Amino acid sequence: MAQWQQLLKLNLLQGGLAQLYERKFPRHIRHSLCFCIESQDWDSAAVDKNKAGACFRALLQYLEQQWNRFAQESNILHGPDFPGMKDYLLAHFRDEPRNLAIILSECLREEKKILASASPEQGCESAAVEHKLTELDNGVNELKQQTLELKKEIKSLEDMYENYDYLEKTWQSKEEQCVGLAQSHAAGRGECLNQANFILQKEQTVLLEIVNVLKRAEQTVAALTEVELPEWKRRQQMSCIGSPVDTSLDHLQKWFTTVAEVLLQVRQQLQKLQDHNKKYNGTDASSLLGAHEELTLSLLTLLLANALVVEKQPVMSSTPQRPLIVKTGVRFSATVRFLANLPEFKGLLKVKAVFDKDVEEILTINRLRQFRFLRDVTKVLDVDEPGGDLVAEFAHMSLKESRVKRESRVIVTEELHIVKFVTEFQFAGLGCNIEASSLPVVVVSSSNQMPAAWASVMWCNVLSSSEPRNLLLFLEPPPLAWQQLSQVLSWQFLSVGQRGLDENQLSMLRDRIVDAPEGLVHWDRFKNESTWTWIDGILDLIKRHLVDLWRDGHIMGFVSRKRTNVLLRAKPTGTFLLRFSESNKEGAITFSWVDHAKEPQLHAVDPYTKDDLSKMSMPDSICRYSVKEEGNPTRNPLLYLYPDIHRDAAFGLSGTNFSAQTNGYIGRTLVPTSVFPTPPSSPQLQMEVDPESSAEEPWRAQELFHHQLDVPGSPVWSPPAAPSTEVNFYDPCLNI
Repeated sequence: MAQWQQLLKLNLLQGGLAQLYERKFPRHIRHSLCFCIESQDWDSAAVDKNKAGACFRALLQYLEQQWNRFAQESNILHGPDFPGMKDYLLAHFRDEPRNLAIILSECLREEKKILASASPEQGCESAAVEHKLTELDNGVNELKQQTLELKKEIKSLEDMYENYDYLEKTWQSKEEQCVGLAQSHAAGRGECLNQANFILQKEQTVLLEIVNVLKRAEQTVAALTEVELPEWKRRQQMSCIGSPVDTSLDHLQKWFTTVAEVLLQVRQQLQKLQDHNKKYNGTDASSLLGAHEELTLSLLTLLLANALVVEKQPVMSSTPQRPLIVKTGVRFSATVRFLANLPEFKGLLKVKAVFDKDVEEILTINRLRQFRFLRDVTKVLDVDEPGGDLVAEFAHMSLKESRVKRESRVIVTEELHIVKFVTEFQFAGLGCNIEASSLPVVVVSSSNQMPAAWASVMWCNVLSSSEPRNLLLFLEPPPLAWQQLSQVLSWQFLSVGQRGLDENQLSMLRDRIVDAPEGLVHWDRFKNESTWTWIDGILDLIKRHLVDLWRDGHIMGFVSRKRTNVLLRAKPTGTFLLRFSESNKEGAITFSWVDHAKEPQLHAVDPYTKDDLSKMSMPDSICRYSVKEEGNPTRNPLLYLYPDIHRDAAFGLSGTNFSAQTNGYIGRTLVPTSVFPTPPSSPQLQMEVDPESSAEEPWRAQELFHHQLDVPGSPVWSPPAAPSTEVNFYDPCLNI
């Protein structure tokens, strides 16, 4: 298993690993290219320019191959941004590939240390998973080998039957021609009896082999249908709400296909044995062979009934990162796969999608809305896909409401529905009905309902882990432990911005969300107190305008005003950090910086909204920001991104050429400027703060100063006499 996959399985992508990649290398590139990266010798490349160049070219070639593969599968929009990754690598390492080798060599070493320092429980769990997969893989391969040996044994038995038949008929013919030759009679009879004994022994051996094969097949089918498949479905659930887990079906398809093939072959061999018994008047084993065939059919039916899976859950193309939400009248898609991928099954499975199959009573009693597909949705599973799999994509599904909801006990965005995919399987006398259900789906009628619907999807999929799904979960929604919710919230940022939340960010959110002493979060509090609305607004802000800054770790984001004070107070003048506004529910970002001109002071700019960032990017706003104070020249007070990264190194100089002429006009830009009035005296920013006592200090101590910039040559400002020691005035730059 790849080193990166082990980190994923052990949930070690936060904490130390997040800090490791925060400043050095984009974690989303490490994730998407994990196998290729780990196949290269970066230690040698770090000290050899030629090897570094070869490794760099190998990465670019792999990127090109992956991009072409996604293009062939028409999955470009849903796949990783391979062209963007390539552009990043070329921009940063084309001239010095050794720098990339040095970075990756160090990162891979640190990853190994993190894996080595993982808790024994985590290590044991990972080892147990690997052992189980290896054991199952070996078991399936041994089952296949046993079946091949059984086939050889039955072929040998068939030859013995034919030989015995030949001897018996030959002896009878000679007996008729050689009447009175007792010696000849005895010899012929003896040879036939010996052959009959050999056949009897071979039959017993074959029957024993069949028992062994069926016993192993029974164990394997149980492992696949009761353990491996449910575990994959659970991983898929977590993947739908952002978890970076492996949802590949390669192993399951290989196992299902092999076991189905084995059971079909065993059934054929059992039928052959029964035919031989009838043809050659063999031993009376027909009842035993019939019991074996019945068990074989039972196992095969159980396997095939579970072989149909929803590989890609219902999703609208406009919201690929938020599946399981569909809008009435808007097209959505889903993909199903039949895991028993045998050539003889091609074209046999005609799958139909049915909305809310077998749940009409639940909907009617609780007065939920009812929907129907606008058109018949049927597909035949074929192997025309690039991978040759039995797959069908339902790409043109859309819903229409067929009954108006009245006085339901749950609101629209808390209603849960399902899409079922049904088919009838008929092959070689075997018949069964097969169904596969989607995860619970929320149906909205307006885009404004999407955030609330996604909150329901997250909550439902964390809690609902078994089938059949509880479609009435939100009648009495159970609470979530903070540990569960925090992980899901981190996944949202990982999905949108390729970087999850670290412990400090989650701690700030916990203080805001959790009030119960037992650490539980109740649905009504999370949904109704605008907590999720605020977080969702920030996610949308990152998605639209801040992906690069968030991914590269330049945005601290969730940091309270008190924590901002603690972090910046001991830093040099001009040190700043980026954090999200706590009061703007639509999503906004601000920067705070420290100034030690006369007295240590903390400043924060009026938050930038989505509208602001659509006019000028955050890097441009930071690089071009200036403050203007009476009597002092304009200057940019932002010098070092916390902790000590120079502004230009973090954000680069503004690359837009605003003096270029377009259509005869000279270009222009908005200049982000704050104008400070001449400030009165302000409280000194304490350089030593007791974390316990500071919790009781109002943020007003930092919000109520204006800035005095220490500009060389500027006149020294003297505060006017104040009537009292308390200062109380409004600073427009701190209206957050």
